[in-house]
Amino acid sequence: MVKLRLKRMGAKKVPFYRIVAADSRAPRDGRDIETIGTYDPTKNPAIVNIDEEKALNWLDKGAIPSDTVRSILAKNGTMKKYLEAKKSK
Repeated sequence: MVKLRLKRMGAKKVPFYRIVAADSRAPRDGRDIETIGTYDPTKNPAIVNIDEEKALNWLDKGAIPSDTVRSILAKNGTMKKYLEAKKSK
């Protein structure tokens, strides 16, 4: 099963995350299938860069977002587009 989740990067006390599609059995910072975007919570406001096409593609394929990634996608408007597209089918 594929999950959309955060992969921690950066130094100690300075987190930086990549939003990735990864096998649910892989460790948090282990191998990922594809990088979808980035999330930097240290800035105010937090900086989020997401490739919306890739995110929608993975959601269509059945990838399950983690709670944090779901929240990020909802704030970005990607989840709304995905649900509207799913509803129209």
